[in-house]
Amino acid sequence: MTARRAPWSLPLLRAPLDRWRERDALLKDGVLALTLTLLSFVPTLSAVGAQIGDLPERPVDALGVGLVLAQTLPLAVRRRWPAAALAVVAGAFAAHQALGFATTFASMGLYLALYSAGAHQVRFRRGLAAVASAGYAVLAVVLDRLGSPQSLPDYLAFWLVLAAVRTVGSTVRGRRKGEAERRRLAAEAATAAERARIARELHDVVTHHVTAMVVQADAAQFLLTSAPDRAGESLTAVSDTGRRALTELRYLLGVLEATGESASADLARADRAPAPGRVGDLVEQARRSGQPVEFGEEGERRPRSVDVELAAYRVVQEALTNAMKYAAGRPTRVLLRHGDQHIGIQVTTDGPVAGPVTRAPGPAGGRGLAGLRARVRMLDGELEAGPRPEGGFEVRATIPSEPVQE
Repeated sequence: MTARRAPWSLPLLRAPLDRWRERDALLKDGVLALTLTLLSFVPTLSAVGAQIGDLPERPVDALGVGLVLAQTLPLAVRRRWPAAALAVVAGAFAAHQALGFATTFASMGLYLALYSAGAHQVRFRRGLAAVASAGYAVLAVVLDRLGSPQSLPDYLAFWLVLAAVRTVGSTVRGRRKGEAERRRLAAEAATAAERARIARELHDVVTHHVTAMVVQADAAQFLLTSAPDRAGESLTAVSDTGRRALTELRYLLGVLEATGESASADLARADRAPAPGRVGDLVEQARRSGQPVEFGEEGERRPRSVDVELAAYRVVQEALTNAMKYAAGRPTRVLLRHGDQHIGIQVTTDGPVAGPVTRAPGPAGGRGLAGLRARVRMLDGELEAGPRPEGGFEVRATIPSEPVQE
């Protein structure tokens, strides 16, 4: 049995509250000041307020009404000019107490002005606190000379209350500033991560295709003298590789320029976005570059998230790039294993592999593998790359993923 939701429940109030929060601060403070002003003339609220003088009560007159308004209306600018609002409200409160007017709800404006000064004053915060404390000391002396029954502990206790109110405002300001600093650091970290991602993408796209074009161009140059009738095939392969590089670079630039829904839509374009389904294109490109590559798949291919598919594509791309660079002409095998909860990639190249690829990724070499490790690790996956005991080189990656619901 479910309880009926009251018509005044929180979801019904959420939209009006959200619209109110979006209003200008001056408008909201103006409404606050006007509300406090109206409440100040409600007789039943006259006993609620700040009182320190306890002088003989003086009848209300035009001056008293003006002092009441001076304690409430300046709150309309309490966030825009907190120091000025505090000066006017505190001065009106001091005059109201020294002249012996009856306590009104308007004296609550002093607490609001102090809180606002603590929460919103940016410059001369300590100086403002010192001036306010000195002004209160002067008021205490004046009240004592006018015959106030309050003693020194009473004045000290009231000052501590005022100081506590201002401290609350300062604490709120400190937390707000800390939150802004955390957001700034988070934005900087996100920017740095995005720069690293862009660098990895550019490395993967440019290095792979340029390497393939260099290998194909070298083959064409060799065939021009040994087998001129086959040189055209290599030149055609160079042209096709260049077009494919331009397509992927346009895709990458489109993703970088897009934001929000447009970025998601662009990522979903299977005809442009790299994916495991297009690994066969990488294999075919490597074969046309003269690299003997065997390609196999195990398990049933299923749709995955864009990040997982792109990571798997880049792993194969980088492994084939390294094979063409450092083991040109040696047999290479690419195997994809499609599991229910993961994708497994294994790329093996036969024979001794010399050069930077045999070393751990670092500044001197293996930048692509280092980027792949970071990419796979972000998806809670694992990537291992290194020479095999029987010779050659092997890249293995396991990327967890949940199938995308159709």
